Amino acid sequence: MILTVCPNPSIDCTVELNSLEIGRMNRIENKILTYSGKALNVAIGVSRLGGSSFATGFMFSKDAGQFLHTLERERVENKFVQTDGRVRMNYKIIDKRSMMTEINDKGEFVPEDKQEELIELVGEYAKNASIVVMSGSLPQGVKDDFYYKLCKKIPEGVKIIVDCEGEKLRKALSAGVYLVKPNLGELEAITGKQYINKSQMLEGAKKLIAMGAKNVLLSLGQSGAILTDGITNLYCRSANVAVNSTVGAGDSMIAAASIMIEQGKSMEEVLRAAVAAGTASITTPGTNLFYKDKYQEIYDRIYVERLL
Repeated sequence: MILTVCPNPSIDCTVELNSLEIGRMNRIENKILTYSGKALNVAIGVSRLGGSSFATGFMFSKDAGQFLHTLERERVENKFVQTDGRVRMNYKIIDKRSMMTEINDKGEFVPEDKQEELIELVGEYAKNASIVVMSGSLPQGVKDDFYYKLCKKIPEGVKIIVDCEGEKLRKALSAGVYLVKPNLGELEAITGKQYINKSQMLEGAKKLIAMGAKNVLLSLGQSGAILTDGITNLYCRSANVAVNSTVGAGDSMIAAASIMIEQGKSMEEVLRAAVAAGTASITTPGTNLFYKDKYQEIYDRIYVERLL
């Protein structure tokens, strides 16, 4: 079973405009509401690939019903720590003539007793898990060492995957994790350097291994991804597809990678599956994730190469 931990769920409102005019009235052409959160997306992606996933995290009482309905529809078992307030609303504004603009809200305040409750809950459910995925931002009141604390509650032998940024990632790395999945911007921010070519990017990824990760899955957007354990270094290019939305692509990568890791597949298959799922995800509108048939189609078209 793959356990996913989502501390900061979100209602994603994707708005499509013909053109975004700053300071003027804009008319919406299409709007999609998605009940999500990075680790919840991972749980759904695992389920869509036929795996067993269990979702937990904080859930804010005024919006809980829609999230539970979504997870039930996607066949994802779940148990959350309930707290007061509303789930944050994130806006994804897609300008058809230009690019996407994101406006992300903060999660409401979570008291310390609820934080301790979630830490204990994760420790308990992790006893029956092969992999624990923790990802995303943290709501108000939750400090940057929260993922570190969660890592310390995971039983030995359970693989930990972390997808976050900045100080949250730095502290989680110090606990020792099986895999992290930064994008290029996040890698540059935590290492304090810019990387131009794949050779430099690989060296940057290896810095995260020195900081505590056993494996680094570096997302390069439409250029594909790099996977390294510090010894074996692999690269996989994405397939050329029509792009609808890049939101959720990283979560899809982790979902597919988790399935392959749980099945004991090779690093080559882990990377190939991750890139296939991430690529399939960008073909869907809004924050909707990939579907298995599109994932399989792309998986059959791409290949992995070794980097020196």
